[in-house]
Amino acid sequence: MNCIIVDDEPLALALLEQYLQKVPFLKLAGKCSSAAEALDVLQKERIDLMFVDIQMPDLTGLQLVKSLPNKPLVVFTTAYQQHAIEGFEIDALDYLVKPFPFDRFLKAANKAQEQFLLRRQVASAMASVEEDVLFVKTEYQVVRVNIPEIQFIEGLKDYIKIWNGPKPVLTLQSLRAIEEKLPSHFMRVHKSFIVNLKKIDSVQRNFIVIGQREIPVGNTFREAFMAYIEKRNI
Repeated sequence: MNCIIVDDEPLALALLEQYLQKVPFLKLAGKCSSAAEALDVLQKERIDLMFVDIQMPDLTGLQLVKSLPNKPLVVFTTAYQQHAIEGFEIDALDYLVKPFPFDRFLKAANKAQEQFLLRRQVASAMASVEEDVLFVKTEYQVVRVNIPEIQFIEGLKDYIKIWNGPKPVLTLQSLRAIEEKLPSHFMRVHKSFIVNLKKIDSVQRNFIVIGQREIPVGNTFREAFMAYIEKRNI
């Protein structure tokens, strides 16, 4: 995890650096003696965790964190316990009251690692769902279309038909617009057709056969399509 420590007291910075170097999953990306320095690092580096003092001149640690649109995990460090409630109100992960021993610092670091790994798992799961699903407006509703189930997509002037079963999904959309949202195993083979290459049953002269449908291969797209077939021909 990339971390920064922010404190206007040199001794406090030195102690935090010493503690941080003892934790193998933490990497120090910056030592900052002011909120302005921290903002500069945050703009240049991907930071996963901040250890931030609350009482600092010009801009306090609380004000710094509140100003961040996409804030990393935050652990506040301060000599003033009365700020704890306000710290937790802005979703601080932990609150360390100075002077704190290494075991207390380690507890906060372990909590941060748990949250960091959880965030990554959630992000990975969301990315996986987004890669496999389209939500398509049709008539008066938005329907879910599972991308692996799409056989081919047919363009009809201002509309497209997504053939993912016996009854296609009709939506006001262009082939070019939906093509940008599809994974690499979909190929434009005609001005009016995009096919799922994994669903091809056979290729016959100038036609692709998917199920009971014969899909024409246009002259503009024939070279790229045949190169794909030749590459996998045995």
